[in-house]
Amino acid sequence: MHRPTRHELIGILLENGHYPVLRVQDGGEWRLEILKRHKHLLGMRAKVTGTRDGFDLLAVDHIEPA
Repeated sequence: MHRPTRHELIGILLENGHYPVLRVQDGGEWRLEILKRHKHLLGMRAKVTGTRDGFDLLAVDHIEPA
C-alpha cells in the first residue's frame, strides 16, 4: 500500500479523454483528477498542486497558469 504524497508540478495541460494530462519537462505525464475549471488552460503551461493517487494519477487541489 502506497503513502499519498504531495506534488507541485509545472507542465503543459493537454486534453486526453476522461482525465486531462499534464506533460512535464522530463517527458513524463500525469493524469489529473480535477473538479475545478481548467479548460481555459488547455495547451498552456500550468502549475498543479495535488496528491498522488496511484501510479500516474494526481488528485488536484489547485491549478493555475505557470
